[in-house]
Amino acid sequence: MAAEALGADEAALAKLGYKQELNRGWSGFSNFAISLTIICILSGCFTTYGQAWNYGGPVAISIGWPVISVLVLLVGLSMAELASKYPTAGGIYYWAYRLGGVRWAWFTGWFNLLGLVAITAAVDYGAASFLNSVLALYGLHFILNFTTTSHSGVLDHTFVLFFIILAAHALINVFSSPLVALLNRVSAWWMLTGVTLIVLVLIFEPSTHQSASYVFGHRANNSNIDSGLASGGMYWFFILPIGFLLTMYTFTGYDASAHLSEETRGAERAAPRGIWTSIVYSAIGGWAVLLAITFAATHLKAINAGGGGAVPIIESALSTGWAKLVLDLSTVGQLFCGMGCVAAASRMVFAFSRDGAVPGHNLWRRLNQHRTPTWAVFFVVVFALVITIPALFGNSAGLPVAFFAVTSITTIGLYIAYILPVFLRFRMGRKFEPGVWNLGKHYRWINAIAIVWVALCVIIFSLPTSLQAEPWNSGFSWSAFNYAPLVTIALLLAVWVGWEAGAKHSFKGPVRTVDDPTIQGTGEALATTGA
Repeated sequence: MAAEALGADEAALAKLGYKQELNRGWSGFSNFAISLTIICILSGCFTTYGQAWNYGGPVAISIGWPVISVLVLLVGLSMAELASKYPTAGGIYYWAYRLGGVRWAWFTGWFNLLGLVAITAAVDYGAASFLNSVLALYGLHFILNFTTTSHSGVLDHTFVLFFIILAAHALINVFSSPLVALLNRVSAWWMLTGVTLIVLVLIFEPSTHQSASYVFGHRANNSNIDSGLASGGMYWFFILPIGFLLTMYTFTGYDASAHLSEETRGAERAAPRGIWTSIVYSAIGGWAVLLAITFAATHLKAINAGGGGAVPIIESALSTGWAKLVLDLSTVGQLFCGMGCVAAASRMVFAFSRDGAVPGHNLWRRLNQHRTPTWAVFFVVVFALVITIPALFGNSAGLPVAFFAVTSITTIGLYIAYILPVFLRFRMGRKFEPGVWNLGKHYRWINAIAIVWVALCVIIFSLPTSLQAEPWNSGFSWSAFNYAPLVTIALLLAVWVGWEAGAKHSFKGPVRTVDDPTIQGTGEALATTGA
């Protein structure tokens, strides 16, 4: 049965124009697990908790999460239909090519690439931040003094840990795709076990809890915008939506199921199932975690002094021993997440380079003896490191505002890439011939809502988050600036210039590797007949 499935997958891939070059050793569960790993509620729910706490308050968390999760699921369902039709490592940009042509593929691919590199940076930096907190709790003072409370010291140590984590994830991804698949399966169970233990600890260990009316009804505006008011139009249409970044950033990276489809058996069904099921499971588990954290948020003075994040809530609500356990579980989950991010991003770089879209593409598309894209992995981690350098410089409170800008870049870049092929599919209407997994006639309203919601998100997450972040304000500070819109606009201009300067003549879209005798694949016979 495995051989038959492999043969069918190779034949299906050949019809799309590609030889089977990557090792197709992933099961459907592994495919689901990598999206679950990259969504990683132990990462997003913890590292960006403060975003919702400060911009909207508890209602942005308790009510905002389930509402926004439904909207995310509509985006995911729209993408799943396309993943079933076109199960390739190029994923999103390949969909755009088949649905809209070369120019759409070019722009979609670059936004997808930006988002995947940024999510790698954001997740690994978040993991480094949490690891720094864990090492401080353990009182570690080896080479670096992790117990320091100075703002510059914390930022410097976090960046050192960030570099080490990136390097470790690069090595794991370079030497074994099967190892990454195994660790992703372990990660899925770690998420389940970790979430359960964290929720139980936060329910039974704290001596007091917040009331349900506080968790589900309290509003807050801890910014200096609109004088900190948590009512009126400014709150509902400006402050609260900024807090939605918690949910939208957490729900990124589930396109990994599509990017790993060339390594997944039965990909036409497994890849779409991996996308939407990872969203559903994460929505349920994430809500449980967030409610548990928010109910435990009773020491408001200490929490707000700590920036409103999950760490001060955990440290103020729990004894040192229990706080260590919760942070340990979360940090390990985040490390799994970063490993999966590197895997997905490197496959995107490989696929985009395979089609000649990335400068130096002959290097980035090379496979090593383990049949993994070594140089594509290095491409991802180096650029992830570079775009996070501004996090070395915090604001007056010592908070790495640049980290939140990177999360915005991640969300904006990925969701633009997600929605462009969805828009093209919606535009095609009944002309689109769906794959084995499809939405039927429901695509109309599902696609339409998804498109409108993503358009709103791009605007929301480009907004300044404080008076100091507004360039027109006399108190403007670059350390508070949300540089996400600048990066997005700069990328758009760079991609447009690259297109006009020559890509429109040289880039022809996906290259048919089945026609290239110099490229070795595992299913040449099938590829030849399938083409």
